[in-house]
Amino acid sequence: MNAFGSGTQTIVLILFTTLVTVTLLMCVMAGPDRDDLTNFYTGYRSLTPFKNGLAIAGDYISAATVLSTSGIIALAGYDGYVLAVSTALSLVLLMFLLAEPLRNAGLFTMGDVLARNMPGRAVRVAASVVTLSATLPFLVVQLSGAGSLLTYILDIPHVAGARTACIVIVGSLMIIYAALGGMRGTALIQMIKIVLLLATSVVVAALVLRRFDWNPGDVLRAAEHGSGAGPAFLRQGLQLGTSAVDRLDFAGLQITVVLGVACLPHITMRLYSAQDVPAVRRSMSWAVSTVTTFCLLVIIMGTGAAALVGSRYITAADPHGRTSVLMLSQMLGGAPGSVGSTILFSAVAGMVFITLLSSVAGMTLAAASSLAHDLFAHAVRRGRAEPHTEMTVAAWTSVAVGVVAIALSTLVQNWDVGVLTTVAICVGASAVAPALTYSLFWRGFTRTGLLATLYGGAACAVLLMVFSKAVSGTPAAVFPDADFHLFPMQSTGLVSVPFGYLAGWLGSRLDHRRRPAVGSENRRLYEESEARLLAAAE
Repeated sequence: MNAFGSGTQTIVLILFTTLVTVTLLMCVMAGPDRDDLTNFYTGYRSLTPFKNGLAIAGDYISAATVLSTSGIIALAGYDGYVLAVSTALSLVLLMFLLAEPLRNAGLFTMGDVLARNMPGRAVRVAASVVTLSATLPFLVVQLSGAGSLLTYILDIPHVAGARTACIVIVGSLMIIYAALGGMRGTALIQMIKIVLLLATSVVVAALVLRRFDWNPGDVLRAAEHGSGAGPAFLRQGLQLGTSAVDRLDFAGLQITVVLGVACLPHITMRLYSAQDVPAVRRSMSWAVSTVTTFCLLVIIMGTGAAALVGSRYITAADPHGRTSVLMLSQMLGGAPGSVGSTILFSAVAGMVFITLLSSVAGMTLAAASSLAHDLFAHAVRRGRAEPHTEMTVAAWTSVAVGVVAIALSTLVQNWDVGVLTTVAICVGASAVAPALTYSLFWRGFTRTGLLATLYGGAACAVLLMVFSKAVSGTPAAVFPDADFHLFPMQSTGLVSVPFGYLAGWLGSRLDHRRRPAVGSENRRLYEESEARLLAAAE
């Protein structure tokens, strides 16, 4: 319970209702024609670079980034700082390495990029499977967290029925946004989200610094004391430990974040909506600037939560610190019930709510687009599906993905599902990143190598995670009373990322030896488009 009175809860409810009404109206007004695929998947590529950059940043900054990262900073200090920096670096890597070639190679989905030189049903099916493997775990995390967070924000008794109702409400809204709004509708929601997010975060961060006379050193010293860890707050080890294996695990996690987050399908699909290559370059510049600014604000807010709220109270409300920003707003606003506390808490609560809505809407759209475009239109109908039929399938797959995500989130709402975020990022780093880099930059990449990368990298990441310390064998695991862990780390990237790249290389080399003609044909197709692809020409 958050100790606020009914007046504050009424204001929060009014704010939530207003946000839902406005965003739903915008989705309906911006919704695509029923038979226009380009409008649904790319919004006619009509967004300016500034608006598209804000939409990319909005998709990139999920509720997990806002709440979990700030919580890790508040409880683990240095480890959280590195995570925030790695999150920003991932988008920088996308900007300099993949953004322009992806814009040239892609049409609507990741499957279009991968099938550019290797057409076939198997590639489309693999792209759809990996897209679901990367987006569905994220959806479950977001929706499951929505239940707990909204009951806290609205001061509803923290019981299963209330959490289930919140999950269903948020899930239903995400289905409507994805099915009705398409790319343009969800982009408008992302823009609203990122503007509110930055504005609220700037205010909270400024209030934190003002409390300490604008002296960052005083904030850090107070955070060391409030965390209860002392000088260890500014040293690596509070999150994962300090042993040699733990340090390797920490390094592997950061590598996974840098390689995986920006390669997730719901992020890369935003690049296809840019008008041209110069536009995607400017869009990424705006996105990187926005995300970097927000990561800096998250560092200030997380440190401020440790300094002003204290780890004891943060962990009492949530062991993972996901309510730390909300608790910080209560502390900064003044006495409970005052005008200042009501306004600040309501603003932060609205920020969290719109972040939850927009995040799940973008992921649902990515999953539905892959199912409709890659699986149905190209794998089942072999590219001969009528536009209005594909549009109808896309709308219904949005419903199907949403219903499955809601059902799974309801079933696991009492579990610690944060590990699913790691699973999604590991799939992105171990399967999507190798597939994209090989497909865009290696002439010798073949269909066998691509399938080995997609299936092998994803399977390795998921299998290792199931038998990792994050799932069993430790008090903080998903199943703390069981112990079937065989992998001594909490993230798989240190093994699964090299495995994904190695699988692609071995598959392609073996394909060249067994079927030289296939390898030569792939090389020819790549070379025909290489100049346009890598020179960023139109």
